[in-house]
Amino acid sequence: MMWVVILLVAAAVFAVMAFVLKMPRAGWELSGAALLVGIAGYALQGHPSMPGAPKAPVENKRAADEALIKQRQQMGDAFAQGQSWLVLADGLARQGQFGAAAEVLRKGSEQFPKDADIWVSMGNALVGHSDGLITPAAQFAFQKAATIAPDHPGPPFFMGLALAQSGRLAEARTIWAQLLVRSAADAPYRADLSERVQRIDSMLAMQAGSTTAGGPVSTAEQAETAPAPKAEQP
Repeated sequence: MMWVVILLVAAAVFAVMAFVLKMPRAGWELSGAALLVGIAGYALQGHPSMPGAPKAPVENKRAADEALIKQRQQMGDAFAQGQSWLVLADGLARQGQFGAAAEVLRKGSEQFPKDADIWVSMGNALVGHSDGLITPAAQFAFQKAATIAPDHPGPPFFMGLALAQSGRLAEARTIWAQLLVRSAADAPYRADLSERVQRIDSMLAMQAGSTTAGGPVSTAEQAETAPAPKAEQP
């Protein structure tokens, strides 16, 4: 009886993914295989009659940052078309399976080549797959997204994040400062972005031995509108 329930639950999950979330037919085989592998694993290792032994959760350093996934979803809300591919890829990324997530998104980009959010997510998956370092493939994905949707905040934000994680702080700062300049005052990500720029300013100032670490963010507009210094009177 228990196996009947398990199979019914698996069938229900597949039906939701296929018909409610509109997962493309190209992803049916992969999703069905994943469900069957999970059931097979439970059949080999599961012990439902064994008493529970709860333990404190252990952080998976390779797992995707849930807050960043949510932020990417918010940034791409008006741009994404291939939501079913993104849902599947996000699920894999949460498990730390960044290579599999990147492959899913590669297939998604074939069906929706003009979906900027698929390319942003692919860039993030490739960065995760390389342990947080930006690679030429990830950089290409971010640049592709920026070309498709120049107004999308996701490509420069996550490109800057990958550069910062790779130690390329000055490049990250330039990209983020440009995004900050063109972002609306009420953009939901603006406060977080401003804090990140200030942290980079602090780190760059510390590296240079400056005493101005942690100062306010300066933008191109502020530099252009700042009054010229007055000459001192003799």
